[in-house]
Amino acid sequence: MKFDHNNISPLDNRYKLKVIDQSDIFSEYNLIKTRFVIEINWILFLCDKYPVYFSKISNQSKKKILSFRESFDDKSVVKIKKIEQSTNHDVKAIEYFIRDFFKKDRILKNYIYLIHFGLTSEDVNSLSYAIIINDGLKQYLKDIKNLNSLLNKLSVKWKKISLLSRTHGQAASPTTLGKEIKVFSLRIKNEISKLNLITPLAKFSGAIGNYHALNIATDRINWESATKKFIKTFKIKQNPITTQIEPHDWIAELLQTITRINNICLDLSIDSWMYISNDIFKLKLNPDEVGSSTMPHKVNPIDFENAEGNFGLSNALNNYFASKLTKSRLQRDLSDSTVLRNIGISFGYTKVGINSLFNGLNKISPNKQFIEYELDNNWEVLTEAVQTVMRYEGIDDAYEQLKKLSRGKKLDKKSYINFVKSLNISIKAKNKLIKLSPKTYIGLSEKL
Repeated sequence: MKFDHNNISPLDNRYKLKVIDQSDIFSEYNLIKTRFVIEINWILFLCDKYPVYFSKISNQSKKKILSFRESFDDKSVVKIKKIEQSTNHDVKAIEYFIRDFFKKDRILKNYIYLIHFGLTSEDVNSLSYAIIINDGLKQYLKDIKNLNSLLNKLSVKWKKISLLSRTHGQAASPTTLGKEIKVFSLRIKNEISKLNLITPLAKFSGAIGNYHALNIATDRINWESATKKFIKTFKIKQNPITTQIEPHDWIAELLQTITRINNICLDLSIDSWMYISNDIFKLKLNPDEVGSSTMPHKVNPIDFENAEGNFGLSNALNNYFASKLTKSRLQRDLSDSTVLRNIGISFGYTKVGINSLFNGLNKISPNKQFIEYELDNNWEVLTEAVQTVMRYEGIDDAYEQLKKLSRGKKLDKKSYINFVKSLNISIKAKNKLIKLSPKTYIGLSEKL
């Protein structure tokens, strides 16, 4: 693959191989091609579905049009971009490109009048972006489900590993690594279910959404139904009541949901970084990697740091898109056009973030020796258990007794057992507490 190191975005050079599938979907090439296909299919749709009102097209001519559609390539884009230099209008340039082809055929030239018939450019754009974003969403769902599959595997793999938890940065009731990973996978799963409910929408109703041009041509066709059927051929649903533009509410909802997933992944990236910093996780060594240009000993959590940065970039873009795209002056202004062209950048940064987080998770392993050492040096976390058992046996000031014993202090196994033995509680309760340790005080976390 050729790299252009003069590109302004790292998505087009440094991260090019990591985002190639999303790049193909959101590229200028694909946008132009999608518009082109819509224009061609609209001609065929009118002729096939409504031959009484429009010129019936022969199989031979239809084959020529389909062959023209399938032959679209880089050269086609170059020709269209050249026309655009004169028109200063991207959709009109595609119309003229098709017209130039039809002109060369004695039969097809009779169908030139049907190119872009009854449409405004926003009809073509609305459907194009719905198709493209929907394709981008499908790829995104593959990536995020792949990440979540890894989290589920790690959750099961690590479900028996007890861990000293931390609340407010302080030692707290123990948990298990598996359960803590499960928290993130379940959060992501819940958001994925919301993504699956979002319906991509497009409009195909003319200059200000009232089907003016189509209806004035002939009012014998139910244009609302006809355009709905046409849009459905691209597996997109119609928004029947709009201004000149589809209002993009579904895009905002989509990006806001992705932002929430990004934030879950950010939370996981930061927690993973902190677990590494606190020796809970060990990083697997790659002998070819360099951790620092000056400190040879370093093995840095760079994947989690990279993920954090790229999820943050995606969120910043998503927040702007969701705010901007849902606002348009009266029936239409053009400010959304340049913004929509950049939506693939958000998907690109999200993909880099997911890729980095996935790689980071595959490079870590629990530092069991340190985890057990830390648990064994924090017996004070069992005071929650002791005071709860005391309460259960009717001791009113249980919390206060344990607070006096442990607040701001360290307890070891011996002092813990001696305190339990001194309590005025049943033998059964004492035995239960004496058998307890920070490693085994994990509640239902293994089951969870």
